[in-house]
Parts: sequence; structure tokens; C-alpha cells
Amino acid sequence: MAFHESQLEAIRHKDGPMLVLAGPGSGKTTVITHRIQYLVEKHQVNPGSILVITFTKAAAQEMKQRFGTLMKGRRLPVGFGTFHAVFFSILKHAYRYDASHIVREEQRIKIIRELMERHHVEVEDEAEFAGSILSEISAVKGEMLSLDHYYSKNCPEELFKKMYQGYMDALTRQRLLDFDDMLVMCYELFTQRKDILAAWQQKYQYILVDEFQDINRVQYEIVRMLAAPENNLFIVGDDDQSIYRFRGAKPEIMLGFTRDYPQAKQTLLGVNYRSTTEIVEAAKRLIEHNKTRYEKEIRAHRGQGRPVVTAVWENAREETKGIVEELLDYVRMGYQWSDLAVLYRTSLEPRLLMERLMEYNIPFRMRDTLPNLYEHWIALDLCAYIRIAGDEQTKQGFAKRADVVRIINRPKRYVNREALEGQEISWNKMKSWYQDKGWMVERIEQLEYDLRMISKMAPVAAVNYIRKGVGYDEYLREYADYRRMKPGELLEVADQLQESAAGFQTAQEWFAHMKEYGEQLKEQAKGLEQDANCVSLMTMHSSKGLEFPVVYILDASERVTPHHKAVLDADLEEERRMFYVAMTRAKDRLHVCYAKERYGKEQERSRFVDEYLGNVPPRAGSQKR
Repeated sequence: MAFHESQLEAIRHKDGPMLVLAGPGSGKTTVITHRIQYLVEKHQVNPGSILVITFTKAAAQEMKQRFGTLMKGRRLPVGFGTFHAVFFSILKHAYRYDASHIVREEQRIKIIRELMERHHVEVEDEAEFAGSILSEISAVKGEMLSLDHYYSKNCPEELFKKMYQGYMDALTRQRLLDFDDMLVMCYELFTQRKDILAAWQQKYQYILVDEFQDINRVQYEIVRMLAAPENNLFIVGDDDQSIYRFRGAKPEIMLGFTRDYPQAKQTLLGVNYRSTTEIVEAAKRLIEHNKTRYEKEIRAHRGQGRPVVTAVWENAREETKGIVEELLDYVRMGYQWSDLAVLYRTSLEPRLLMERLMEYNIPFRMRDTLPNLYEHWIALDLCAYIRIAGDEQTKQGFAKRADVVRIINRPKRYVNREALEGQEISWNKMKSWYQDKGWMVERIEQLEYDLRMISKMAPVAAVNYIRKGVGYDEYLREYADYRRMKPGELLEVADQLQESAAGFQTAQEWFAHMKEYGEQLKEQAKGLEQDANCVSLMTMHSSKGLEFPVVYILDASERVTPHHKAVLDADLEEERRMFYVAMTRAKDRLHVCYAKERYGKEQERSRFVDEYLGNVPPRAGSQKR
């Protein structure tokens, strides 16, 4: 196998620290496996003293398999594992832990839900809140932060401290540990027991770390201790592809590696064997706008290729229709469905596209767990309003209890649950319950008036009236403030629902569509387990490490990508890295799409489009390739 000069430099490196900057499609797995072979065969290094650490189990298995193929099936005791697997094996020896001591995800959620009950936490979506709190606990542990000066992203500080402490106490009582504890406990073990550290240092003389740009603080500190004193630490990664800050990854650790190890050698795997020159050059123009990065000169190996297509559409419906028609064109040209991928910034974006793919019977696979928009609590609220308004019983002064309970205090009307008697709620009885409080009777009468208005409206007008006339948007803003969320996150869900409602004349048609959509989603999930030949739909995060002949990037608009949450320079640089990752998934053809208008509002195209375009104007989406 012929290697590029910089690949050979990395493969033949023997002792001391080395930083290998591996650009997209530069053959980093090949370099890692060949370096292990070189150490074993050329320098007679004991295979059992080599440790390869990756971030995912799949990556560790692929690395092990490829090394086995390289060694023609010879079984050598080289260690391959994720950070968690490696550190847990160390804890097993020290504390006699086994797999039964690892807390299961459902146990973690149960602990948080019990704490929510104990501390009277009221949120609209308990599952979302529990997940957010667990992520935050993970970040605090991974960054080794003190709670004394920690500002929670999800709830008031005092509540977060109670949730954190309660969670940790529950684990301790049950002698359980989570994945972050594996790291923290390993760090504490090595810090406190130098004899145990020395034994592991002796065992692992050569340490190779893949995807180093995704490392967090505690992982790095343990690896540094383990690699000492020889510091045969070989790290491979690309700071331009660091996109997991929300999980605690710190690209600055990689950027500071040569400061921590001044003697470290450095090489760049600068040849992209995946993409054409047009794609590589466009991606390079984009990423050069980031200031905090290693300078790199990346070039393509595969020739010029076709220019990146930047397409602007009149609105989101035209955009998805155009993309689907182009996907059909590609298949007519001889491509397989599995050659095609559509990438997007968040899992809220692809709903319109999915509905269109279902309409055309195009097989597709979601790589991420897809939240069904119509099952979101905001959708349930809006539907409850419309259902009560359209119900014949409402005209006779009654409504179903479940629907009334759902909407009565959204927005806040301060109606007491005790005023809601029976399975059928009588508006008159509710008013008589408040007969001595005229202002409460007025609020209930206002709700009755609003429901009469909604009953006469088409779905899109009804949603708009609930949001603006009834004051539901204001309620969403207040809730976002309580949860320390950006209101835009919730308002975007309401926008999506309003956009969906616009396609239907009556509430019954819209509700029927929701039901059918949910059923089709389930069918898709079932059917695609067998069928691998389908279009891939995934977030930019999930696309990392993958490649496709044809890639579409959906909704390249400001506030989508870069996301509206990105305010600080570090956030914007991460957003740009995400877009760079998305662009460099494409082997032959790359299409970047955006619409001029969505949710009835003008859309501004993403700054990233201008950055990679230079002076090339985008084409109108209605034109053919």
C-alpha cells in the first residue's frame, strides 16, 4: 500500500508524544492500525503494552477488526476500547466492580423523576427535563467543576444542587456508578494511589487516542497520568471537526497539546481521499473563518469534480419538493437510494421533507431518534384548544375534563383544580365555584368567548389566534424563562405546527394527518430495519465519520445554522465546524439549500453560505442541475 509522506511520518513514529492532525477523509484509521503493526513488527514492542482508546464501541471494534486483517488474522493482545471501557477495567481490578454496578439509563431517569417529585418540580415535559438535568450533571463531572460557583442551564441553582446531590446520594446508596463516575473515580484512584498508577503505567507503554478533539478535561488528565513518564502518547484528531462541546468536549485541549508537551512531534494528514477538489476547496474557504484552530493545507486526491450547488427556494415547501425531485433524478441517473443523504442542524427540521418523502414513497432511514412534532406538549396543548372549541358539547356548556385540565392554565388563569369537577366539565359550575370572585368569572367567560372564536376558524387561523389572541406565546416565553431556555426554541415548535396547519381546511383533516403521520413513522422504522437501500436523514452531529456520494444540506439559514443559541464566539466557531463536517461528508456532489421564507417570515441565508461561496452567486432552486 502506497502512503503519503506525512502518513509515513506518523506510522514510523516510535517514542515520545506526537500530534497527528487528520483532515476529513485522510485515512487516519489506516495510519493508526499501520503504526501499531510497525511498533510490533519493526521495533518488537510487546503487543500487550499497546492501548488504543476511541470514543465509541463501534470505532473500537472497527479498529480492532482492521488491525486483525492487517496482521492476517494473528491474534495479538493489543488493547482496543472506549474511554469508559478502559477506565472501568481499571476500577474492576481496584474495587472488584462488575457490570451489575453500572447504573442503567432507566434507573438514572427514575432517580431524577423521584427527586422531581420530592422537590415539587413542575415542568411541561418531564422526560425532556430529566434528560437535560442528567446531561448537566454529566458536564459538571466531566469538567471537574465545583457546584459552589456553577450556574445551571436548566433551573435555579439551589434546585440543581439538590438534584445533583440527590442523584449522587442515590447512586452511592445502591453502590452504582454511571459513565462519568468511571472517569472521576479513575482520576481519584490514580491521584491517591501512586502504586496502582505505576502498575498501569508499566502495563501500557504506548497509548494511541483517536478523535482526540472530542476529549474532555477528566479524560485528558487520566490519559496524561497513564502515559507518564515515557509520554509515548500518540494522538490523532482534527480540531476543525470538534462538534461535541455540549457533551463536554474541549477542542482547546488539543490546541494546547504542544504547550503541555513541548517536545511533541507534529504532522498533518493533509490529503483528502474522500471528496473532490470543488468540495474540499469550498469547505476550506468556510473553516478558515475560524480563528481558534491549527492552520492546515488540505488538498483533494480525487480530481476536480462538479461545483458545489447552492440553491435558494421561495419557501420551505418548494425547498423540500425540489430536493425530493432531485433525489428521484439521481436514482434515474443510476445512483442507489443509499448513496444519498440529507443533513440538517436539528431534528426539528426534516418534518416537511419526511412528509414529502412519504408522499413519493421514497424509502428513508433516520439515524437519530426522531421526535414526532405532533406528540410535543405544545402540539397537545394547541390540539386540546381546537378540540374543545369544535366539540358539540362545548356549545352546550360542557367539555372533556382531560382537555380542560390541559389548557385551563396555559396561559395562567389561576383556575384551581378543585373547580374542575367530574369527567365532563361544566363552564357554569366552574363560574359558580368562583361566584364571589368576579375577576375569575370574567377569565372563564373570556375563555368561553375565545373557544367560540376558534370554533369558526380554519386550523392555521385557530393556531394563530391561540398564540396571539389567547396569549399562548406569552405563556411559552414565561415557561422558557423559568427553564432558562431561549423562547425561540419553543416558539419554533409552535411555528412548525402553524406551518403544518396551513395545509388543511378543517381540524378533522389536520388531526387525521397527524395520526397517519405517526403511523407512517412507525411503519418506516419497522420496514427499514430490513431495507438498507434508503435515503439517509440525519443531524450534522450524527453524520460525523460517515460519507456519501451525494449530500444535501437542508435549511442553510441564519438562526438554524448557525443556531439561534450560538451567541459567543466559541459557539459560532463550533457551529461553523459543524457545517464543515456536514460539507465534508460529500464524496461527489454537494447541494446546500435554503428558503427565502418560512413560518410566514423572511429567512436570511446562513453566513456560512457566503463564507464558502466567495463570489459565486447561488442558483434559484427551480432551475435544474
